[in-house]
Amino acid sequence: MPDCFAYCENLVRAGDKDRWLASLFAPADRRGHLHALYAFNLEIARVRALAREPMAGEIRLQWWREAIAGARPGEAAANPVAAALRETIARYGLEEKIFADLIEARAFDLYDDPMPDLEAFAGYCRRTASGLIELAARVLDGEGAPLVDVAAPAGIAYATTGLLRAFALHASRGQLYLPADVLARHGVPTGDTFAGRTTGALRAALAELRAFARVNFNDFAARRAALPPATVPAFLPVALVPAYLARMERRDYDPFKTPVDVPQWRRQWLLWRSAR
Repeated sequence: MPDCFAYCENLVRAGDKDRWLASLFAPADRRGHLHALYAFNLEIARVRALAREPMAGEIRLQWWREAIAGARPGEAAANPVAAALRETIARYGLEEKIFADLIEARAFDLYDDPMPDLEAFAGYCRRTASGLIELAARVLDGEGAPLVDVAAPAGIAYATTGLLRAFALHASRGQLYLPADVLARHGVPTGDTFAGRTTGALRAALAELRAFARVNFNDFAARRAALPPATVPAFLPVALVPAYLARMERRDYDPFKTPVDVPQWRRQWLLWRSAR
């Protein structure tokens, strides 16, 4: 089992550096279980890239549903991420419905359907990022206070920012996470996004979503004082949201050309400051 948790840590360190850095602020005996959660999230998030076809992706997602529910004990034991995840779920009594909701939300990734509206967009963010934050907080403090009320805006802010950062990548794949009602409000033809055209209308739509991320970040900031101190590492990645948004608000920002990144030293400093 220790090898499974080490495998998860290596996966997270390579594929989700922000959450890996944040996990360093957690007690040593809980880090492996955080890595199991984050590695599972990475596995679900990359299903489309690995499966290539929606049906193959649906089969992979169904495998994870059954593995988490305990229906595939032998196969789950042979998969290092699934094995570490099952151990984490059992040890901390994590609610399987949160995992089911996360997997269900990720089924949207398999198709090129448009995101219908901002409400559906917020729901996607809640079931993915907010759910993951809540699970991590439960690992850190199973007796925690009203975590859902804090995790909801935290996850929406973090996921919105992440989807905006990945806007160009998704557009190159024919995916569009920008809500259809936001696009319509600013008169953005979907063809412009898939053709890689940066127009004033597209900039306005992206700016509205950045404002949406900030509103949720501010909501989270107003609520985080109620968090049990032990749960803080689960929420630390959200501290990076303002820095990523600021990078996208620079005058030279082009959503199709400008990488949206923050130097690692600055991310580490922001996490350290927030942890204090």
